[in-house]
Amino acid sequence: MAASRDPSPAAGPRAADAPFVPTSRLNTASDDQPASPPGTTFGDVLAERLGRRDLVKGLVGVMALAAALPPVAALLGPDAAQAAGPAGRFPFPELTAPPDETIHVAGGHEAQVLVRWGDTVLPGAPAFDPAAQTPEAQALQFGYNNDFIGFIPLPGEDPARRGLLVVNHEYTNSELMFPGIGLQRAANGFAGITRALADIEIAAHGGSVLEIERVDGGWRVVPDSRYARRITGQTPIGFSGPAAGSRLLATAADPEGRTVKGMLNNCAGGVTPWGTWLTCEENINYYFAGSREGLAHAEALKRYGIPGTGYAWSRYHDRFDLQKEPFEPNRFGWVVEIDPFDPASTPKKRTALGRMKHEGAAGITNADGRYVIYMGDDQKMEHVYRFVTQGKVDPAAREANRDLLDEGTLSVAVFHPDGTGEWRDLVFGEGPLTPANGFADQAEVLVHARLAATHLGATRMDRPEDVEADPKTNKVYVMLTANDTRTEAEVEPANPRAKNVQGHIVEITPPGGDHAAKAFAWDVLVRCGDPGKAEVGAVFSPATTEFGWFGNPDNCAVDHQGRLWVATDGNSAGTTGRTDGIFALETEGEGRGTARRFFSVPIGAEMCGPFFTADDTTFFVAVQHPGESEDGRRSTFDDPSTRWPDFAAGMPPRPSVVAITRKGGGPVGGQG
Repeated sequence: MAASRDPSPAAGPRAADAPFVPTSRLNTASDDQPASPPGTTFGDVLAERLGRRDLVKGLVGVMALAAALPPVAALLGPDAAQAAGPAGRFPFPELTAPPDETIHVAGGHEAQVLVRWGDTVLPGAPAFDPAAQTPEAQALQFGYNNDFIGFIPLPGEDPARRGLLVVNHEYTNSELMFPGIGLQRAANGFAGITRALADIEIAAHGGSVLEIERVDGGWRVVPDSRYARRITGQTPIGFSGPAAGSRLLATAADPEGRTVKGMLNNCAGGVTPWGTWLTCEENINYYFAGSREGLAHAEALKRYGIPGTGYAWSRYHDRFDLQKEPFEPNRFGWVVEIDPFDPASTPKKRTALGRMKHEGAAGITNADGRYVIYMGDDQKMEHVYRFVTQGKVDPAAREANRDLLDEGTLSVAVFHPDGTGEWRDLVFGEGPLTPANGFADQAEVLVHARLAATHLGATRMDRPEDVEADPKTNKVYVMLTANDTRTEAEVEPANPRAKNVQGHIVEITPPGGDHAAKAFAWDVLVRCGDPGKAEVGAVFSPATTEFGWFGNPDNCAVDHQGRLWVATDGNSAGTTGRTDGIFALETEGEGRGTARRFFSVPIGAEMCGPFFTADDTTFFVAVQHPGESEDGRRSTFDDPSTRWPDFAAGMPPRPSVVAITRKGGGPVGGQG
C-alpha cells in the first residue's frame, strides 16, 4: 500500500540517483521480484464472458453518456469547491478541490488531525524534535507511515465516543524523516544511514494502541492511558498455528522457530468480533540484503522478491543478511493478532492464514458461526485468499476465541470466465501439494503459500489489495490497484485490461450468503481511470461526474449502512490531475457504479486506513507519507513538497491520523 515509484526493472529503468522507497503502488515483477508463473489463463475465452465487440460498445456508450452530462466545472465556476450530481445514498456535496499541500473534505464535514508521527504514546516520551531523534524516543512515540486504523470500543463506554485506536506503521521514508541526509538508496550504499538512524527506523515500524475520546465535538488522545502501547520491529512476537516450530522458521537466535523480533511493513488489517487487532505484514522483501545464491530455498525467496535491499539494516543487524540468517525472511509476511486490551500480552503471528504480502485481513462471521477472513496478496499477478476457521465465534466468551485463528482452512480463488469461481484449499497432501512438488508438510505449504497457490492454478490478479465483505448484502469487494505488466495475451475476464495502470474492483457473491462455500459468483464493479478517455477503457456509471472517477483503488471500508468507501493509492497531479483520497461508491440499484469524491490528501501522500465508529458519525482515515517525491519532484526533509500538517519551518511533513465528522452531527456522508 505504500505509494512510491517502483524501483524494479519491469517498471522501466531508474535513474542512478533516484531514491529507493519501499513501494506497493506499482509493485511489479522483475528478475528478483517475479510475477507468479501462469496458473489458469483465460485470454482465449474473454469473448465468452464479455465479448470484445459488446465490451467496446459498452465503453463507447458509457463515455457518450458521460460526455452528454453538463460540464459541472463550468456550471459552478473555477473556484467551486463542491460539485453537483446525483447523490443516491451519498447526499454530501461532492469535493472538487484541486491538488495542493493540504487535506480537503466534502462540504458539511470537518477533518481534525488526531495524532501525528512523533506524538506521545507512552509515558516518558519526549516532545517530538526532528533534530534530536533517538531510537529510545521513537519507541515511546507514534510511529511513521500510519496505515490501517481500527477503532475498538471500550466495554461499558459509549461505542461512538470512547475506545481504542489501533494503528499500523508500515514503513519509513528516511529522506523525509532525517534532516541533512538527502536521498538514500542502495546505489550509494545508504551512505547517510548510521546505526542510530537505522534503529530509529526499526522503532518507527510496527503499530500503536491509543485510547481516544470524543469531547466537545472533537477527538483527543487520552494521556497516560493504561492501554497505550507501542509495538516495534524489536518487540517479541510469538508464532502460533501449523507452522510454529517449523525448521523453516528456525534461526540462531530462535532455534525452536517460535519467537521473532518485531513485525514489519504492516499495511492493512482488520478487527475481530472478539475485539482483537489483526495487522498484516506486506512488503517484507525490502528489509533483507545479501545473496540468495546457494540457499536451499532460493526459489521461494525469489518468488517473494527477496532480497529487496531497501534498507541499510543488514549492515548493523545480522538477521537481515540472507547469508547469515537465511530463514529470517520466513518469519515475516504473516497476519499478526494483538489484544489491545492487554499491553503485556504477546502478539501472535497466526501462521494458519499463510505467508504472503498480506493486504488486509477483514472478516465476517458466517451464518454457521465460523469466522471468515478475506485477504489480498499485494503484488502484480498474485492471488486472492480466504481463511475459514474450524471453530465458531463465541460472542459471549471472549477468551473462547483466543486461538480461533490457529485452526481452519486457507484457500485461494480461481475466477472462471463464465462469472463463477471456486476456492481451492491449501492443504498438504491434497492434489499437487505433496513432497513430489516440494512440500514436506503443512508448515511448508503455509510458509510458501505463493508457490502452493500456483500449483493449485489460482488466478493471477492485477494486484489484489484490500478485500472487504458487506454484512448487509454478503457481497465481497476486491480492490485491484494496477498491473502494467499484463499483456494482451494474458487478458482474462476477471482482469480485463492489458497494461492496467488504473486498476478495477471485483465483486464476489457467495451462494446464499455462505462465505464458507466452495463456489462463488463474481462480476467487475468498476474499471478505474478517466472514462472520458477511450484509450483508458474505464467504466463507471454515467452519473459519475468528472470529479468522481478515480484510479488505483487500495483500501476500502463498508460502513454500517452497507455503503462502500474506497481509498486510493496512485493518483497524482501528473497522472490523474488529483491527489489520492476517499471516494464513495454505489454498489446497488440504478446508481450502481457511481463514484463521488469525498476527501483528498496533500500532494505526495497516500490515502489509507478508512474505519468508521459503530454509528458512522466518525470516519477515521490515515494520511501516509505526505510530502513524498511525486511526478519527478525529489522531496527531502529539507525540501519537501508539503509540510503538512504543521506547516512550520524546520518541521518535516508528518504522517497523521485524521478524524472526519459531520457538522451538526449525524452519519458521515450525509447532506452538507
